[in-house]
Amino acid sequence: MQLAEFFSSQPNQLWTLAKQLGVNDAVGGLPWEEKVEKPWDLMPLIRMKQRFADAGLSLRVIESMPPSNEIKLGTAGRDAELEVFEQFIINMGAAGIPVLCYNFMAQFNWFRTSTTTRARGGALVSSYDHSLMKDAPLTEAGLVSEEQLWDNLHYFLERIVPVAEKAKVKLALHPDDPPITPIRGISRILTSASALQRAIDLVPSEYSGITLCQGTLATAGDDIPSVISQFAKQNKLFFVHFRDVQGTPEKFEETFHDDGKTNMLEAMRTYYDVGFDGPARPDHVPTLEGEDNANPGYELLGRLYGIGYIRGLMEAAAAKTAKGTLANTSF
Repeated sequence: MQLAEFFSSQPNQLWTLAKQLGVNDAVGGLPWEEKVEKPWDLMPLIRMKQRFADAGLSLRVIESMPPSNEIKLGTAGRDAELEVFEQFIINMGAAGIPVLCYNFMAQFNWFRTSTTTRARGGALVSSYDHSLMKDAPLTEAGLVSEEQLWDNLHYFLERIVPVAEKAKVKLALHPDDPPITPIRGISRILTSASALQRAIDLVPSEYSGITLCQGTLATAGDDIPSVISQFAKQNKLFFVHFRDVQGTPEKFEETFHDDGKTNMLEAMRTYYDVGFDGPARPDHVPTLEGEDNANPGYELLGRLYGIGYIRGLMEAAAAKTAKGTLANTSF
């Protein structure tokens, strides 16, 4: 497993601290600070990748997308957005960035009803309570059905998968978060491991797989070790968000990595048992004492805790794997 972290596109304190903690692999957004070229153009991507390289970090994943809401809704501008998306994939391939983490959440991305829920020791986490949304008005998109979204996802994949194959860029589909439907009239279709399987089966390709967001799928009620095995056996496990939760799709909250519903050591051992060698990063961490919660889920101290916790699990899983290999060796 490649222990990675999500970094801003310009160097900051986390770049240095993560390197000091032994992180060598980077997940980046798009360089939105570009003033002349578009952030998905070739040279901004190349310059961002080189900034990471100059800091001793290898850019493994882009976890961001050009504007794509019309693609998801199937509205008038989707073909124009698809043309931009195709060029983005081509540019990623030319820049040597191997994985795109993308989503198909229409109208709004990950969604929470609170970012100030108190967790262990008063740490702040995000949470979701579906009962608070029962009287929420529709968005300007109105009612969007699951059938519409499945049709639009199919249309998207038919256009993008051949481009990804040619560019040698892996498409890692992220599940919908929260995994519940609908929210404000907008359906959510990627709400379980079985839905992710259906999605990547629409246009089968070795370059179309998933981002295994443990927190989302644990919220959905999926067994995380089983999901790891399911997609790894198909070579469809491209990227991992290593996090955890407590609760159900109707009402849940994020947790510290060691305080959720998932047996995280068992999950890590499963990654090692199946031979997963892709990037994984901590995700949606608690905000700790002294931090202002300006970036809920992405403040500094919780991320450092997550890196250390994951590294410890990796060493434990690797030791078990090595012991098992030694026990099965004949001398």
